[in-house]
Amino acid sequence: MIENKPTELRIVPDDEHARSLLQRLLSKGWFMAIVSPIVLLVLWELLVRTGLLDARFFPSPSSVLLELKAMAASSELWLHAGYTISRMLIGFVLGAVPAVLLGIIMGLSASVRAFLQPVVAAIYPIPKIALFPLIMLIFGLGESSKWVIVAVAVFFQVLMSTLAGVVNIERIYLDVAADFRATRWQAYRTIALPAALPFIFTGFQLGIGMALIVVVIAENFGTEWGLGYVIWHSWQIFEVREMFVALILVALLGYLSQLALGRIERALVPWRRPAGRQVGN
Repeated sequence: MIENKPTELRIVPDDEHARSLLQRLLSKGWFMAIVSPIVLLVLWELLVRTGLLDARFFPSPSSVLLELKAMAASSELWLHAGYTISRMLIGFVLGAVPAVLLGIIMGLSASVRAFLQPVVAAIYPIPKIALFPLIMLIFGLGESSKWVIVAVAVFFQVLMSTLAGVVNIERIYLDVAADFRATRWQAYRTIALPAALPFIFTGFQLGIGMALIVVVIAENFGTEWGLGYVIWHSWQIFEVREMFVALILVALLGYLSQLALGRIERALVPWRRPAGRQVGN
């Protein structure tokens, strides 16, 4: 005789269900990434409204958003942002491409590495913006000098990361390539470049951040366009809200560029995807 047991139903109280939902949300990285800036902005607004923060130097987020809305209504703000983006991207490409090529060559050739390492080690610690006066003397006050200073700043970040990636390749892979009589170009293309890609993208992420920092500083000189110029000009006329608008756009550019590089890396370096993460989640 088969005995049918009654199905047990468990009624979950609303407060317990709410706590469970909150715990699940807190464990999600995307949720925390959204909540943290909102909490910061709310705290900032409260501190200004209660007088604990001087509104002359730290205007409330609500007033900054109103200023952003007013400035966004004209095309001038977007022209400033466009100049900054174009200078950053052109300088990034000019610096990153030769850095990857030279990093791979230095990583695979001990003689080239021994020859160039002292020069790289001597120039790398120099603050790149300190070279800007010299670069302006050589290339003038136009766009070229800004591209070059960004390229120089990006070059060393990407070079060091690429070199580290190639040097850390397991020797057995290079030995296998030698056994199969692979040419130097084949070794570069099929072994060195794929193995160093995670390091290269780390260099790209460092480089794009450095590019944005340097271009904002460079826009203080010899131009009247760019977010760096907006920040500098706002300081001169004490328009703090305009300054914060430009700072917000700079921060947004930095975040979006890092996000874009992360997506490109996941597409080109799928084996670096975190374990346990399913495609499409």
